[in-house]
Amino acid sequence: MEITVLSQAELKQVLEPDRVIETVESVYTQKAEGRTAVWPSVEYHFEEKNAVMDIRSGYLAGDKLHGAKMLNNFPLNVGAALPAFTGMLLVFDSETGIPLALMDASYITSLRTGAAAALGVRTLARKNSRNLLIVGAGRQAFFMVAATLLAMPQIENVRVHDPINSANAEEFVSQIKARLKSELNLDLPDKVNFTARADLQAVLQDSDAVITVTRATSPIIKKEWVKQGTHFSCIGADMLGKEELDPELFRTARAFADDKKQCLSFGEMEIPYKLGIISEQNIQGELGEVLAGTVTGRISEEDITIFDATGLALLDIATGKLALDLAREKGLGQKAFI
Repeated sequence: MEITVLSQAELKQVLEPDRVIETVESVYTQKAEGRTAVWPSVEYHFEEKNAVMDIRSGYLAGDKLHGAKMLNNFPLNVGAALPAFTGMLLVFDSETGIPLALMDASYITSLRTGAAAALGVRTLARKNSRNLLIVGAGRQAFFMVAATLLAMPQIENVRVHDPINSANAEEFVSQIKARLKSELNLDLPDKVNFTARADLQAVLQDSDAVITVTRATSPIIKKEWVKQGTHFSCIGADMLGKEELDPELFRTARAFADDKKQCLSFGEMEIPYKLGIISEQNIQGELGEVLAGTVTGRISEEDITIFDATGLALLDIATGKLALDLAREKGLGQKAFI
């Protein structure tokens, strides 16, 4: 039995952010139509290493695919000149159960997570949004910026705040345009300005859309700092106990999930749900339902909207299949026999 193996270098040759955004949107819509299954996630913390392992899996009936992804985040690897973020993705044909491809999962995860955040902004933020704020200047922030600027070409100002070290934001901003060009071949219009901002409370006063992508386990953003009309795409809270927003924001915000059950279990919604601030009925719906037109997103310019993106293996599986098809067209990938 033959299987295609794709390296991270090969994935970088074939995957483009705009195609990944289209793929992620398609998956969310399929989910809203009841043509997917999200299977239980598994996580394990290696306390002595301050590290975590995460397994996610699922089924796309419309695409006749299922699969599983294991990710590892071992931050201490940096000191040993090893990558901190690694993983593998396995994609299967759901007609036969035969494996189709095995590939690096870390790059696919980064691309599809950026696409998810960007779709949250495009779908729920005010249409005249000009000012984007990224909270967190780590590895994933680059992909958040790239996808959101593609999905929302009207954005003119990208501000970056790092809650741990403001120097990280300064370095990120100094490199971002060159990186977008060299790594993703994206040329930005001159109107897009990047700045690092140390005062989070102040920059929130004129932010139209905010993407949070940190490892925080207590709120970084307080309710009283947030102006009416702001949109939040929350990416960091993807495991038990993680939290980036003040739970009180959920009392009046219009909140949307990527997967309702998952978000209430370990997403940004977990803490406000456990505190009794929200119930399942307070969640307006899933992002895919808004995209499919079966649920209303933003109602007024004054709404505060929240998209809780805990991360779905469905996105990885579909993006992996896209990569496989594009790699075959270019004659890339190694063949393995199992």
